[in-house]
Amino acid sequence: MHKTVLTVLVDNQAGFGCLAEHGFALWIEHGDGRILLDTGQGTALAENVRALEIDLGRADALVLSHGHYDHTGAVPMVLGAAPKVRVYCHSGVTEPRYSISGGEARDIRMPMFSMRALATLPPERMFWNGGAQLLGDGIGLSGFIPRWTDFEDAGGPFYFDPHGLRSDPVDDDQALWISTEKGLIVCVGCCHAGLINTLTHLREITGESRIRAVIGGLHLGSASRERLEMTARALRDMQPGLLVPCHCTGEGAIAYLRDHLDCPVHTGYSGFRLDTSEP
Repeated sequence: MHKTVLTVLVDNQAGFGCLAEHGFALWIEHGDGRILLDTGQGTALAENVRALEIDLGRADALVLSHGHYDHTGAVPMVLGAAPKVRVYCHSGVTEPRYSISGGEARDIRMPMFSMRALATLPPERMFWNGGAQLLGDGIGLSGFIPRWTDFEDAGGPFYFDPHGLRSDPVDDDQALWISTEKGLIVCVGCCHAGLINTLTHLREITGESRIRAVIGGLHLGSASRERLEMTARALRDMQPGLLVPCHCTGEGAIAYLRDHLDCPVHTGYSGFRLDTSEP
């Protein structure tokens, strides 16, 4: 098995020497490969890679978990730093996206400058994956995640239009999985498909039932008490080894999971590092 080291590069909270930003980015070192999952909004990534001494030029792949602004804002910077990087994302990432609250519509789509940067890539470096996709030995993408549970939703008032006529289920949401000797490490951007839907799908497509760790945004900030209870119950059945909630999970949800799960729950932040070679 390959050694895997994960470093949170962008998060709503930050450790010493790093910047915080509403967004998420995760640096993945898996064997000889280097993958960046998401880019944050676009301000914190450049500062944090310098502080953490991460060389984006070594990135083999950039994976976009979905098409929201707080995960895709630094795409041009990444493409400039890593001129040979391959990009993987669902074809829906460039759709118009809006969050509507209190009668006000907020544009949350991928920034136009990021879309233009993707459009300049040659076809051999741009991969639009709707289904599961292998990235290398023991590492891959979920593709579209079926919505099986009746207690999970996309986590917000999301629409394709500013008038709230077309609901957006965020079907472009996907997760990255890594196979280790102790089970899967699951990396998520916002988990709009739902954490339990995501883990169920990954167990099915990989044939691995053990979940070693989950890291990333879980989008439970506005989750009902019932959803939190059902999520915790399902997680206790799945018995993950570690949970590292980040970004959009919500402080209340993190506290609830910490109180109701058997596994450790460590809040993620910019600069957080997980080394699978460590016990």
